[in-house]
Amino acid sequence: MSNRVTLLALTVAMALGAPHARADEAAAWAALRAGGHIALMRHTDAPGGTGDPPGFKLEDCATQRNLSDKGRDEAVQTGTRLKAEGIAFEKILSSPWCRCMDTARLLDMGAVEPAPTFSNVVVLRDQTETLTEGARTLIAGWQGAGTLLVVTHGANIRALTGLSPATGEIVVVDRSAEAIGRIPPLH
Repeated sequence: MSNRVTLLALTVAMALGAPHARADEAAAWAALRAGGHIALMRHTDAPGGTGDPPGFKLEDCATQRNLSDKGRDEAVQTGTRLKAEGIAFEKILSSPWCRCMDTARLLDMGAVEPAPTFSNVVVLRDQTETLTEGARTLIAGWQGAGTLLVVTHGANIRALTGLSPATGEIVVVDRSAEAIGRIPPLH
């Protein structure tokens, strides 16, 4: 009997939360289409936990956590979906970590520029405040009429917005880094 009650409670909770989730996603899509916003995307699937292996080198992808085949496919599918939705980015920035740069490139939505202020705050925890402040300044200074895409790490997005995105999730924010909506990952 308790399994039925639990299932019923979960069904009701999901049904009540579904309209909010759809509205949140719709707001994110609308903001992307309108331009002038910032899309913060967490890199796609890169197995191995958080951070990177001991002794990793930023300039050597072979020493870092990298995208899995699933992560590469997710990035391609996300780019395809964004294009199908009529989304274009005026500028694309990425954490210099290979998993972020690869995600950004595999989206196939334009040239990708490394942006060190979006470097992994888990690995560079002694620089979290400086990196986050630099990211806030960059976001606040976005003057483009179109949308800025930033591919970075979950911990960086959490430091900026208080939200913990899933791998491949996009959080759309305004210039004050206030969340407008979220686009769930395609996996």
